[in-house]
Amino acid sequence: MLSKQGHVYIMSNSFRSTFYIGVTADLEARVWQHINGEGSAFVKKYNLHDLIYYEYFERITDAIDREKQLKRWRRDWKINLIKSVNPRMEDLKDKLKQ
Repeated sequence: MLSKQGHVYIMSNSFRSTFYIGVTADLEARVWQHINGEGSAFVKKYNLHDLIYYEYFERITDAIDREKQLKRWRRDWKINLIKSVNPRMEDLKDKLKQ
């Protein structure tokens, strides 16, 4: 049986003051949904339209475990994680198709 792949991702607003951590099997489609105000009332309410971090997993269950772990982390730990791969905390959504 083949296992579905997955991503853990972090969305933020332009001020980087609020984070949303999610998991999905289709990162491009999920980011598009967030940008268009679909799928998450929290993302819509706080205008979290910038993808600032993501991780790929071969198995969706591993992505779900990682999401749960990151949601328990302190804010400064999350910022350090994001900056370890995206030092300027730039929006990465345009780089997904590259």
